[in-house]
Order: sequence, then structure tokens, then C-alpha cells
Amino acid sequence: MSSPAFTQPALNRAMREAVEFVHAEGWDAAPTLFALVPTELLLDSLPDPEAVSADAPLSLVVQDNLPEHLEPGSEELADYVARLAWPPQVAGVILAQEILFRDTSATGPEAQQPRPARLFSGVLRPEDVEQTLLQLRPTEAELEARGPFAQDDIELRGGPGVAPGVLAALRYGLEQDPDQLV
Repeated sequence: MSSPAFTQPALNRAMREAVEFVHAEGWDAAPTLFALVPTELLLDSLPDPEAVSADAPLSLVVQDNLPEHLEPGSEELADYVARLAWPPQVAGVILAQEILFRDTSATGPEAQQPRPARLFSGVLRPEDVEQTLLQLRPTEAELEARGPFAQDDIELRGGPGVAPGVLAALRYGLEQDPDQLV
């Protein structure tokens, strides 16, 4: 299922919603997987369809059935995500996971130490629509310097070529026909 509405801006909006959802859950969380479903498909099944933003072409559907033993950044998580086959009604997928990130562009002694971060990777069925975002976990010193509501600030980084293996695993699941799997 592909639609002209499912473009990079639609994925960007869904990614932002996923970031806000995961951020509200707090740090030290298990990986979160979202199916991206066309909002128009959900309107009839919701008790309050007006609660859904009509201008959002895609809606997040949290997948609550991830096995608890899957560690963020692990081969097991990558293998699990790559083995999923999504029905045609699912236009895309977003995976959020906590990782350790080493900023190779940073200087000084702290640049050598990996920092906790969240990695958000998303793909849509058209092959060229994908996005990866990184949210560094602020240190206590950074939070203190920014003020009392600093934990509510969400700073994201992103760019091409970030986490290509994760994107490939997510895309592979979208390419599989669930009716052909045994």
C-alpha cells in the first residue's frame, strides 16, 4: 500500500511523534516498535475518531508484543525485526532503542567515552523514504546548567548513512509477504 501522502514529510512527522512518545516513557526503556498505519484506516475503528489528527497521514501503532529478552542494539533485536512481515496496510515502521553512542566529531576527554542515546530509525514502503534520528541522553551537569525543565528538551541529530543496518532490517520486513511465510 503506497500513497503519495506517504512521503518524507509524513515520515518526519511520524518520527517526531515516536520521539515524543518514547521520551515521555523515560530513559532506561526496552526497545519500542511502531507500525505506521494510514490514519484513514483507523478512523472507523476508534472510539473517538476526532482525537486523531486528521492532517497526520500516518498514525503510530505501538507493537506491544516484543519479546522482553531483546536488548537494544543487539543482534537478536536486529534478527527479530528483520523476520517480521508486515501486512500491506502497514505503510512503514519505526524502531526506537537505547544505545551507546561515541561522537567522533567531539573533542576532549569526554569524546572518548560513549554516551547513552536513543536511536530512532524509520522507513516507509517507497524505498527512498527513511530517517534516522539520535537523541543523546543529557548528563546531570547538562541538565543542571539548562535549568529546572531541561529534561523536557529534546535535542535530535540525524543525517544520511546513520544506522544503515537497522534501516535495512526494517525495510526487509516491509518487503516480505506475510501470506507467503510459514
